[in-house]
Amino acid sequence: MKSKFLLVFWQLFVLFSFLGAWHVGTEIGILDPFFFSRPWDVLVRTWRDFVSGTIWRHLWITLVETVLAFVIGSVAGVMTGFWLARKERLSAVLQPYLKAINAMPRVVLAPIFALWFGLGIWSKVALGVTLVFFIVFFAVYQGVREVSPVLVANARILGMNERQMLRHLYLPAALSWMFASLHTAVGFALVGAVVGEYLGSAAGLGYRIQQAEGSFDVTGVFSGMLILAVFVLLIDGIVSFVERRLLVWRPQATSTTFQG
Repeated sequence: MKSKFLLVFWQLFVLFSFLGAWHVGTEIGILDPFFFSRPWDVLVRTWRDFVSGTIWRHLWITLVETVLAFVIGSVAGVMTGFWLARKERLSAVLQPYLKAINAMPRVVLAPIFALWFGLGIWSKVALGVTLVFFIVFFAVYQGVREVSPVLVANARILGMNERQMLRHLYLPAALSWMFASLHTAVGFALVGAVVGEYLGSAAGLGYRIQQAEGSFDVTGVFSGMLILAVFVLLIDGIVSFVERRLLVWRPQATSTTFQG
């Protein structure tokens, strides 16, 4: 309990130190408020947007796009990763093509998706799926391939069929890899949605940020970035909760304590 309290204390200390340095920098002239705004102005703008209700529609659209991209990309990545990891020859054939597609800059695909799916939510979802899929796929694929051949051989000697091996051997081995990738995939799902909105849309947090940039409203830009940061932390918290429920069998890591 004490170590958790210290951890929260130091996390808040870093946050308020950053905000304090930002405020002092704008007050003494090191940072120009026109280019960097002020912390209090950003907080006030964010509060006003929520109270007035102007942000809720944009937040909802970005939330729908992010959740759809995260769910579709994650499910596809998990299923493909499990399947391809068990097909060694097919995996060897497709491996260079998967790496080539993964290396392709996703921003290049945004205009293509807008042409295919229009400027609605599905072009943003498609962009987010391309980001999430490969993160989850490669993690699950590697997790399954890391299973010891000795364990596989012993399982076959004991008479396990493919379904039993998947449930009792491959799935537990890949779960840690999978959830580690999901934490990263949450942010990339949001990146796909926001970048798609930024490049072409009529609503969403990315659209709001783009509009603020177009009018040199730095406070509005930082306000949008703040909402995005809180948004990602909330979704990541949900992933962490599900992870703790599914991986109750995993030994807990030793808590990190801070020496003051």
